[in-house]
Amino acid sequence: MLKIENPHAAIDGKPTLKGLSLTMYAGEIHAIMGPNGAGGSTLGGGVR
Repeated sequence: MLKIENPHAAIDGKPTLKGLSLTMYAGEIHAIMGPNGAGGSTLGGGVR
């Protein structure tokens, strides 16, 4: 299991990550994309 709870990040004082929480279990695949969908702010992963 992979668990991410309420992370926050900012660049030059501008928030870039605002408290996304995610729990992934074995065999699951997730992709989270930013508002423009270009993939520059994508978090993708899988848990085996």
